[in-house]
Amino acid sequence: MDVKDVKKVVIIGAGIMGHSIAQVFAQSGIEVALVDVKEDLLERAIRLMKANLNTLSDNNMIRCEDIPVILGRVHPTTNLADACKDADFALEAVVEIPDVKKEIFAQLGRYCGEDTVLASNTSSLDIFTIAGELKRRERMVVTHWFAPPHIIPLVEVVPGPETAPAVLNFAARLMERLGKRPVVMKTFTPSFIVNRIQQYIGMAVLEIITKGWATPEDVDLAVKTSLGVRLPVVGVVQTLDFTGMDLVAQVLKGSLGQVPPFIADLVEKGHLGAKTSKGIYDYGGRTEEEILRKRDGLYLATLAQLEKMNAFDPI
Repeated sequence: MDVKDVKKVVIIGAGIMGHSIAQVFAQSGIEVALVDVKEDLLERAIRLMKANLNTLSDNNMIRCEDIPVILGRVHPTTNLADACKDADFALEAVVEIPDVKKEIFAQLGRYCGEDTVLASNTSSLDIFTIAGELKRRERMVVTHWFAPPHIIPLVEVVPGPETAPAVLNFAARLMERLGKRPVVMKTFTPSFIVNRIQQYIGMAVLEIITKGWATPEDVDLAVKTSLGVRLPVVGVVQTLDFTGMDLVAQVLKGSLGQVPPFIADLVEKGHLGAKTSKGIYDYGGRTEEEILRKRDGLYLATLAQLEKMNAFDPI
């Protein structure tokens, strides 16, 4: 199926993630069956969606008059069987309890059509093992969203061992239709990209605070006024190009006793980063001065906007 032909999706779970994901689909003109076990949870989801949409309207992201139309595309229900009828895409965003997810996918296998793509929002669990009894496992995929889904652009799209390439591509293109920025993993690994990185950051932060090396407020200010300015421009990998592959290799050799092969190979070839116009990234023959000028212009623009927003102050 072409993603342009997707007319109906079903979202299972109307909580923190589910209600916002449903909203994104509705904003893109797609009918959404939003499923949960209790009416009061669905009523809360609609209230939260309305509040989200009002915030988007206040920030000129949507028109106020479009809010009733968007909400009109969301159809809350406690009946999963009815919700799955004619659904082109189904996404579970329920609690992170394996037995609950296993039962949801068992029901999706019974109620959805054979061509319905079945997705999970989990990154902490191996959904492909949990849903092991599901037939036609080639139609399973993970689309991992980030809170709040109606604002954060990234969706990690992750295959299982039996996911069909066409299904993986369909899921990524569908996310693009929603205005998201999908990153497709080559293979399944627990926590994927962002949460795996966040876990290491979290452990370092807890160590700093627990050992009394700095206050929580100082930790946040330090990150906001350094990484918070740089990461939107150069990410975490491209940063190495500006450090220089030769220096990165020296530091890793001294601290870890070894250098990852992909870095050693770049150093051997003389691809040292921005200073040689090629490293992990290829800078197309531009001079170091040209590359740094572009980077620093983006840094200055980012910093100015963050300062203007008082983003360095606690919320």
